[in-house]
Amino acid sequence: MSGDGQRPGRLPVVTAIGPDPRRAGAVRIEVDRAPFASVAQDVVAAEQLAPGRALDETLRSRLSLEADIEGAFRTVLKALERRSFARADLGRRLRRKGHAPAAVDAALERAAALRLLDDAGFALNYVETRSGRGRGPLRLTRDLLAMGVDRRLIDRALAAHAADGVDRSAVPLSLASKRAAQLGDLPREIKRRRVLAYLARRGFTGREVGDMVRKVVG
Repeated sequence: MSGDGQRPGRLPVVTAIGPDPRRAGAVRIEVDRAPFASVAQDVVAAEQLAPGRALDETLRSRLSLEADIEGAFRTVLKALERRSFARADLGRRLRRKGHAPAAVDAALERAAALRLLDDAGFALNYVETRSGRGRGPLRLTRDLLAMGVDRRLIDRALAAHAADGVDRSAVPLSLASKRAAQLGDLPREIKRRRVLAYLARRGFTGREVGDMVRKVVG
């Protein structure tokens, strides 16, 4: 007999399976009467788990991975309850929290299959809301690329936003006017450069913007 009362070489055994009270839709597994893992409900059926089932090393490893995936998925759900995320950005956040890369990838795939993650929809919503807050196309593109959104999705979102008939000059014109007023009596060329730089930081560039600034500054 070993020190813990088990026979040498004896495999651990599933002793209980039941709902996890802390995680809706998850199942808690006990092994040798001790908590072992919390996994998705379909894992129990797929692995044909039942009390009395012995756990060899291969099965134990699979269940450990499934438990990691379940934990990562719960973190995904908590994050999405607060706000929406781009898929890659959320993945980086999960890895920083210590979730294993394989578990993160599986959890994100699960969330995408449930339509909880949608980079195309995220990009369009981001463009629409941030445009109203004074961010131009270049700034929006930089932001979304930094979040890992595919460039093609960004371009589609910008094109869809531009096609809705709204006057796109209103926001940069308002920003330019306010900034020019803040700069007071600075020489015209200095003021013009500073207003152009201010608009560029917010993602507004190009000939039309330059013409607009010349009209505002004089």
